Amino acid sequence: MCEVKKAFVLGMARSGYEAAKFLVNKDYSVVINDSKKDQNPDQIKELHKLGIKIHLGGHPEELFDSSFDLLVKNPGIPNNHAYVKKAAELNIPVINELELAYRYFPKGVKIIGVTGTNGKTTTTTIIYKLLVETGKPAYLMGNIGFPVCSFVSKLKTGDIAVMEVSDHQLCNVIEYKTDISLLTNISEAHLDFHGNYSTYKSMKKRIFNHHTKDDLAILNLDDEESLNLSKDIKSARKYFSSLSKNDKGASIIDGHICYNNEKVFALKDLKVKGRHNYENVMAAIAVVKEFGVDNEAIIKVLSSFGGVAHRLEYVTTINDIEFYNDSKATNITSTQIALSSFDNPTILLLGGLDRGHSFSELKDYLKNTKLIVAFGQTKERICSFASENNIPCKAFDNLEEATFEAYFNAVAGDVVLLSPACASWDQYDNFEIRGDMFKKYVENLSRKYE
Repeated sequence: MCEVKKAFVLGMARSGYEAAKFLVNKDYSVVINDSKKDQNPDQIKELHKLGIKIHLGGHPEELFDSSFDLLVKNPGIPNNHAYVKKAAELNIPVINELELAYRYFPKGVKIIGVTGTNGKTTTTTIIYKLLVETGKPAYLMGNIGFPVCSFVSKLKTGDIAVMEVSDHQLCNVIEYKTDISLLTNISEAHLDFHGNYSTYKSMKKRIFNHHTKDDLAILNLDDEESLNLSKDIKSARKYFSSLSKNDKGASIIDGHICYNNEKVFALKDLKVKGRHNYENVMAAIAVVKEFGVDNEAIIKVLSSFGGVAHRLEYVTTINDIEFYNDSKATNITSTQIALSSFDNPTILLLGGLDRGHSFSELKDYLKNTKLIVAFGQTKERICSFASENNIPCKAFDNLEEATFEAYFNAVAGDVVLLSPACASWDQYDNFEIRGDMFKKYVENLSRKYE
């Protein structure tokens, strides 16, 4: 009789929960461990029924030992964790949920992997929507919020796995390989996790692991870091560029997004604004053209695509005033990007949890800002910042009052932009709830005044 294999799952969350269930289905004896005691009770009950041993509230040294055949690590846990180091000493393989799932993929599944510092989620979403619009058998998965393990049993030859892949996930892949790898851009990020920029870039480069000339890399022709990072990969290449014509991919010509210099979609008709979003759209088009998606389908999808929820998401237009929800902008850099996306006069909703951070780096991005409406803990500091930069500012305790004030100060042609540059935790549990409430307030305005 064969000895039962043992797997240790480090970190619960979505990926750990799905990995544990998946491993049991593959005849592993499973232990799952998380430092947090507070976990979903229904998930805990389900794992118990499957015979999975659960240890919460800490990482006791004796829990992980040489009896395990595999350690599956949550991507958010760094490789300097004590159990990961111990696994290396014991020659126990350390992988993550993405790598685990990939090892059981059916043959003939096409894999699209999307990574980069910014734009991953939006680009991945557009790719998926374009493929589905033309009836392609596509599945959306990965870092976008849907663990890959949960799709393995559904996949069959000819299906397309559309994956958002983070640098954290790429830390612990070994065999994982895509057919098409898209790198949106590269800039400094997550240095606290990786230790330095060089390591971060080397992780991103793994999206091209095991590529040959028969695989495709899609690269940002305007991003020098991406081009330098990928200069020695073996993949075939296509590009996207917002700055120059591009015979091998997507570009902007005469106010249109073009593919191989053929006009596909007018920029003025896109609901998502800004150069970064134009790049996301071009990158997605460069991918789906490999699957024969025609311009008619692209026009249909892009005409209604308002962005990913809470990421510079188009909400609605009321009396020719456009509303955008960028609640995900919990830092200054994200708000800089948002402000750079509009040429229209803008009323900026700014505020939230006070971490003591400076707003001074927004100064050079306010040329189109006609009014700042501040709210939450930071409202007084924001008003001081606005005064120093000669921008009118009004302060309110909460987002609802701030939203109404923004509308009453707007005229036709203006943009009302929620891009808070602050975390939400002074009044909301997360940025998603904050964004949803903003959309609710805007909906109330629409019903009352449109």
